[in-house]
Amino acid sequence: MIHNALLCTTDRLIPYRNLALEEYLMDTVPEGTCILYLWRNQNTVVIGRNQNCWKECRVKELEADGGHLVRRLSGGGAVFHDLGNLNFTFLVRKEDYDVSRQLDVILRAVSACGIEAEKSGRNDITVDGRKFSGNAFYFSGKSAYHHGTILIDVDKEKAGRYLSVSAEKIRSKGVDSVRSRIANLNEFCPGLTVNDMKRELSKAFGQVYGTEPKIISPDSVDERRVEELRLKFSNPDWIYGVQMPFSCEFSRRFSWGGVGIGLRVQGGVIAGVQVDSDAMDEEFIRRIPPCLTGCPFSSEEAVKRLRTEFSGESEERSQYEADIERLLTQQQF
Repeated sequence: MIHNALLCTTDRLIPYRNLALEEYLMDTVPEGTCILYLWRNQNTVVIGRNQNCWKECRVKELEADGGHLVRRLSGGGAVFHDLGNLNFTFLVRKEDYDVSRQLDVILRAVSACGIEAEKSGRNDITVDGRKFSGNAFYFSGKSAYHHGTILIDVDKEKAGRYLSVSAEKIRSKGVDSVRSRIANLNEFCPGLTVNDMKRELSKAFGQVYGTEPKIISPDSVDERRVEELRLKFSNPDWIYGVQMPFSCEFSRRFSWGGVGIGLRVQGGVIAGVQVDSDAMDEEFIRRIPPCLTGCPFSSEEAVKRLRTEFSGESEERSQYEADIERLLTQQQF
C-alpha cells in the first residue's frame, strides 16, 4: 500500500544519464512508496528494448544532426523526444503497481489544463483520437516502472523525419503518417508550457495518492551507481545491438505488435536467433532466442520448443505464443 509519494526532477537533457537515473530509482524504490520522475531529452530517438534501430530510425540522419539514439529497458515502439516533450516515470514495488491509478495522475493533470483526454488501446493517451502520450512498462526483481511521453510542443516534422515507422504499422493505426497521428497539447491549450505541466502533474500526483509529494534530494542519489548505469545505456553494443548474418528472415504484424525473426543455421541446427519487436511484453520477446537456439532447423521442432517454454503462462502470453507458432509453421522449414 502506498503511503509515501516522492518527486524526482532533473534538468539534465542527455538520455543515457536520464535512463540511468530511472533504473537507479527503480532499483532503490522503498516499500510503500511511489516515485514520480519527470525528465526530458534533447533531440533523441528512444527505441524499445527489442527493436532493430536500423529499421525504426533513420540513424545516420539523426546522428548527423547531432541527435542521440538510445535503447530503453521497456518494450514498445520508437519515440522522438525534444524539449517540447515531458517524460514521466512511476516507480513502485510490484505489489503497488497500478496502471489505472498511475494514468489517473496524467489524466487529472491534463484535465486541469482544460483538456479532456482518454486512454486508448493498451498504451496510448489521446485527445480527439490523436496520441499525445505513449506508455511502456518494465518489471525487474521486486520493482516495476511505468513511463511515457507527454507531447506539449514537440517538433512533429523532426519526429516524422527521424522515425521510420513501417507502412503496415501506420495503416494499423488508421492514419497516413507519424505526424498526423500525434498531437501536441498546446494545440488544445494555447500557451501551455512544460513547466505548467510539471506543476499540474505534481498536484495531481499528491491528489491521487493522498499525500503531499516530497522532493528527492540530489544528495541522496548514489552518483557512482548512476554513472555505471549511464555507461551501460551509452554502450554502442546496447544501443545498436549485435547484427548477425541470417540464413532466413520472416516477419508479421499481430494485434499485439510486430515481430521480425532472423535465424542463422549451421549444420542443420539453429545457431543464432534475433527477434525484433515493438511488443509491450519485452520479456516474452527476450525469451524466444534462447528457447530456439540449438534447436534442429525444423518448424515442427521450433514449435515444440516454444510450447514447452511458454507452457502454463498467462492467457495473453499463450495467445502471443500461438501467433508465433503460426508464423513459424507457415515458413515450412
